[in-house]
Amino acid sequence: MRLPRRLSPGEEATLVEHLDELRTRLLVSIGAVVVGFVVAYIFHERLIEWLREPLPDDKELVTLGVTEPLTTSLKVSLYAAFALALPVLLWQLWSFLAPAMEENAQRIVAVFVAIATALFAAGLAFGYFILMPKAVEFLTEYDSHLYEIQIRASYYFSFVAVMLLAVAFFFELPILILALVRLGVVNSGQLRRNRRYLVVAAVGLAVALPTADPVSLVLETVPLLILLESSIWVAAILEKRWHPAATEVP
Repeated sequence: MRLPRRLSPGEEATLVEHLDELRTRLLVSIGAVVVGFVVAYIFHERLIEWLREPLPDDKELVTLGVTEPLTTSLKVSLYAAFALALPVLLWQLWSFLAPAMEENAQRIVAVFVAIATALFAAGLAFGYFILMPKAVEFLTEYDSHLYEIQIRASYYFSFVAVMLLAVAFFFELPILILALVRLGVVNSGQLRRNRRYLVVAAVGLAVALPTADPVSLVLETVPLLILLESSIWVAAILEKRWHPAATEVP
């Protein structure tokens, strides 16, 4: 398949050419997900063992249907495929939108795509090593004297995968804020003045994650607030370099 050519800034193209580029980039993105799925499925046993690690030693996973082992493996592989394909997906999205930006903005976004990938990996690591062990232990031990707790494999892996991906995406908050400031959509003054609303939004994001226990809520909220506050301060510092005229005091 011919890879799409990225248009230059200001280069004109017909509607048909734009649609053809969009179609090709979608096919490239789908191809990246398919390749990621194949790679993930080849190593699905290792992936499943890796995702089982946060489970307490005295808990076992059970399946309740003939097809559940297969569908669970396919589901885990699909989640992993999207994580593996993320750099390609971000690059295709950025390449399609790049011609609408000035050339200097294009370079900025290209750097931000690389940083966003690193933050995504950091979010996965935080979710797996810090958040998941505490959350899973709390949830699987809660009122254990009242119930015979059995953990269904498909539910468990869906919970863990969605949680990890959600935390990883929430770690993109700094790059989103810095990108908006760098492109001039918002400024650091607006961020500081609306800090209370941003804090409420961050707490709301933490509550929206697929957990309801206080341990997970605290572990999710604290990093989000730290990321938010640090992003505002970094944006204020870098804004003086990015937009010196806008930060001058009259």
